[in-house]
Amino acid sequence: MIFFLYQVINLLFDVLSLAIIARAVLSWFRISPYHPAVALLNRITDPILDPLRRYIPSVGMVDITPIAALILLQIIQRLLLAILIGGF
Repeated sequence: MIFFLYQVINLLFDVLSLAIIARAVLSWFRISPYHPAVALLNRITDPILDPLRRYIPSVGMVDITPIAALILLQIIQRLLLAILIGGF
């Protein structure tokens, strides 16, 4: 049971990280925000990125919240997995 939960947590955080990376890469191109793929990525990543944008200002015209979100996701993932396997 613990192994299954471990795998689910890893998969969830990997999918979230890939969605944030995909959103950041797609922001470099002119794609309609109403495109189904972009709308799906926005729906997945907005709950993570929007709160960070309130506290982390842009650097010039560069939004660095995806980088901060990836770092936070890694920290949370490692903490959850350490707690799960009893290594914390």
